[in-house]
Amino acid sequence: PLDLLFFVLSLQLSNTAILHQIRRDQVTDTCRANSVSSRKRRVLTPNDLKHLVVDEDHEMIYCYVPKVACTNWKRVMMVLTGRGKYSDPMEIPANEAHVSSNLKTLNQYSIPEINHRLKNYMKFLFVREPFERLVSAYRNKFTQKYNTSFHKRYGTKIVRRQRKNATQEALRKGDDVKFEEFVAYLIDPHTQREEPFNEHWQTVYSLCHPCHIHYDLIGKYETLEEDSNYILQLAGVGSYLKFPTYAKSTRTTDEMTTEFFQNISSEHQTQLYEVYKLDFLMFNYSVPSYLKLE
Repeated sequence: PLDLLFFVLSLQLSNTAILHQIRRDQVTDTCRANSVSSRKRRVLTPNDLKHLVVDEDHEMIYCYVPKVACTNWKRVMMVLTGRGKYSDPMEIPANEAHVSSNLKTLNQYSIPEINHRLKNYMKFLFVREPFERLVSAYRNKFTQKYNTSFHKRYGTKIVRRQRKNATQEALRKGDDVKFEEFVAYLIDPHTQREEPFNEHWQTVYSLCHPCHIHYDLIGKYETLEEDSNYILQLAGVGSYLKFPTYAKSTRTTDEMTTEFFQNISSEHQTQLYEVYKLDFLMFNYSVPSYLKLE
């Protein structure tokens, strides 16, 4: 029976390996098909690499995408790079995980060091259905009372630009942005010309540069635990480190996303889909059934 067990395990692993190969091919094909828009052979600058977290000891690079389990992955990376300082990811407070000095990112290295790591380290990222991620970002940043820095920084701007007869209080606080206003702000060409999107709603394509950086593994939010533990296994730490499991009742679901999009005009839906289209195509997410595209 042991032989059988090993056979079953190796079968599962090879299936997983095939799955990741399919995901990699999908990215490659999308990059190629959209080469006009996506591969203006620009060279990556160190500034492009600030989302790539480096683990020297296990030779891994993780590109973090906000709203895709990135807090827990940063916690795991702190366990991996902490040289024994932490053993349980969930003992690390969430705000600790987001302190930039707790993790080393690729932009802090010299060009030769960057190239060496990009060539030799195992590189991975996690993705999520783009509109579900967007609704998750909106709910977290604009409907939570405690996110006053976001309300001030973005909310006031969105209200000023998108709301016709905004009250003085709304203009000052920016804490009651409607999802429709948020969408209008995202598709407004002025927004992207003014400054890059905030990382919480920036495309994965722009945060992690999958057309320029060849990722070995693409994990999905929908299969978070399996994918995460597979990566930890490949890193050789699977025996003592498991990805934290958590049942979050507040997490954004497909049903919730559907509801948020009910009030968005088909014109705006179409424009918004265009903004996130490469993420949909690259990571093999189909056009949501609730969309009324023009």
